[in-house]
Amino acid sequence: MTRFSYADGIRQAIAEEMDRDPNVFVIGEDVGAAGGVFGVTKGLFEKYGADRLWDTPISEEAVIGAAIGAALLGARPIAEIMFGDFVTLAMDMIVNQAAKTHYMTGGRLSVPMVVRMVTGTGGSTSAQHSQSLESWFVHAPGLKVVTASSAEDAKGLLKSAIRDPDPVMFFEHKQLYGGRGGPAGDVVEVDPIPFGVGRVWREGTDVTVVTYLKTLEYTMKAVEALAEEGISCEVWDPRTLVPLDREGLRQSLAKTGRLVIAHEAPVRGGFGAEIAAFAAEECFESLRAPIIRVGGTNTPMPYAPVMEGFVVPGPERIANAIRRSVGRPPVVSSN
Repeated sequence: MTRFSYADGIRQAIAEEMDRDPNVFVIGEDVGAAGGVFGVTKGLFEKYGADRLWDTPISEEAVIGAAIGAALLGARPIAEIMFGDFVTLAMDMIVNQAAKTHYMTGGRLSVPMVVRMVTGTGGSTSAQHSQSLESWFVHAPGLKVVTASSAEDAKGLLKSAIRDPDPVMFFEHKQLYGGRGGPAGDVVEVDPIPFGVGRVWREGTDVTVVTYLKTLEYTMKAVEALAEEGISCEVWDPRTLVPLDREGLRQSLAKTGRLVIAHEAPVRGGFGAEIAAFAAEECFESLRAPIIRVGGTNTPMPYAPVMEGFVVPGPERIANAIRRSVGRPPVVSSN
């Protein structure tokens, strides 16, 4: 039994896939000898060298452009965007080139690359280093989108992402790196986890709560407290936003009849809207209460910790959304 952190899981996945396939390499800013700004690639440079860990200038467009070119020539690049906010500098490369090449060449060419996106708040990293942009890429046909919420999921899903023939946007929450992520215990060897298969972290009968990444931890705290009030929550993690496990979510809603969606990204245009639309359009007969979304407020992320905590949904706000779903009054914090 091996216990490892979220960052360890990502590092292990990269190393094991580099051992398995000589075409796999890492490219990004400070990913080599420095081991990455969050230490995720630490130790890999000493083992694989500069030929397979490419340090680049500070240019996200160059990172992604080089990765796409290499993928078109048969390599399997893993490109790191150390702060996902700066993916804006490479949007044309990702959305207009990588995502569309397979379709526009009639299936003759593909772009098998992974873009590792460091996402979310990190404790007063402010407006330009704290965004959650996953829904942008869900909207672009041709991209797969992964949100790994635990150490073992990060390892297994990244293995699948590296082997996938299509471009994969792989979101890693910066506050998960040092911990396990999710409530899982010790794990053994992790095989590739197939895309499109959600995960039930806690079974329940009264309400389904869909959540992922760091918000999963806050949700677990909320539902544990609500269990003492007699509210039984099923916590469902999609793991991959594209492809989405529609059948898994349908089964959960058939059991509970209620849906609350919680994520760190702003509510407006967030992935929760896609989940809500799916439930309304395809699971309406199962619903016994209005769908409720909980997310970040529609404002740039403030620097002050107390304000950051106000913008990002925590256990109290999630718990009150669940209470509202089952017809219970909210609980006002004494803080």
